[in-house]
Amino acid sequence: MLRCLLFVLAAATAFAAEDPWAKVKAIKSGTELRVYKKGSTQPLLVKMDEATDDRLVFVNKNEQTSLDKEEIDRVDARPSNKRAVTKETKETMSDSNADPRSAIPGPQPNRPGPTGSSSTSFSMGGKPDFETVYRRGMKK
Repeated sequence: MLRCLLFVLAAATAFAAEDPWAKVKAIKSGTELRVYKKGSTQPLLVKMDEATDDRLVFVNKNEQTSLDKEEIDRVDARPSNKRAVTKETKETMSDSNADPRSAIPGPQPNRPGPTGSSSTSFSMGGKPDFETVYRRGMKK
């Protein structure tokens, strides 16, 4: 029984690897897509909703739409990797050789000695490029 189950799982995995549409069906909801319709040069920039064996359902400008698999030439997906945040800290130190005779009297007199400053900045990395996950006529 276990042997039979393993065979079925292996066959299903091999079939999914051969079926290019299986990659489209595996895309998570909310993923950014570029969908190229048959005969169109400009792609639709949409968000993935779901894919069935014969249709792709997506959200375009807050409106749910679907296309038959037969109407689609290509589907590109943007990987959902989170953008990297880069932190950069700069520190400077200097030795002030102020003349102690020129010190200004008061609560914080100008005293000779080292001074320093520090600044930190954060930057967001760019979005990853789209990757083609389906193309009509991809070899199985």
